[in-house]
Amino acid sequence: MELAISIVTGFMILGAIFAIHAKDLLSSVIACSIVGYSLVICFLLLRAPDLAIVQIVVDTITLIIMVAVVINSSREESFTKLDGRGYVGAVASILLIAVLLYFYTISIRSLDGFGTSSLRMAKYYIEGAAQKTGSANLVTGVVFDFRGYDTMGEAVVLVTAVLGVLTILRIKGKN
Repeated sequence: MELAISIVTGFMILGAIFAIHAKDLLSSVIACSIVGYSLVICFLLLRAPDLAIVQIVVDTITLIIMVAVVINSSREESFTKLDGRGYVGAVASILLIAVLLYFYTISIRSLDGFGTSSLRMAKYYIEGAAQKTGSANLVTGVVFDFRGYDTMGEAVVLVTAVLGVLTILRIKGKN
């Protein structure tokens, strides 16, 4: 698992470097989404499906909105035929997608089956949670007492994504 996480992290670093040095904005946005989807794979490999779900939702919505903004705000350019460099980029993109899909399938296989659990941490939460939290509802006690910072972090990620999208749409509206 450590090797898979290291390889996926390497792809994240390469995607971030490409996003910084991309010549056009659309390529930069897509490279940033590669970083986000690679993070989903890392979360799945680390057995954190709740964080993976939040990350994939935020990344997908952000990618759709960002691509729409870039397409609507950019000027029309005539398309040219692909030269040798374009084919190399297309092949590299297909290989990158194939490698990320491979690691995605590895990460999915490492998760527990649907409806089963390994009870790593759940046993601690279930035993005596009502007395420890003072809550009559076990789920509420776990979410707000034991995992309060995690829940707050997920809310911060969602609010930050919404604020970023609203900021971009507002900038486009002023032009």
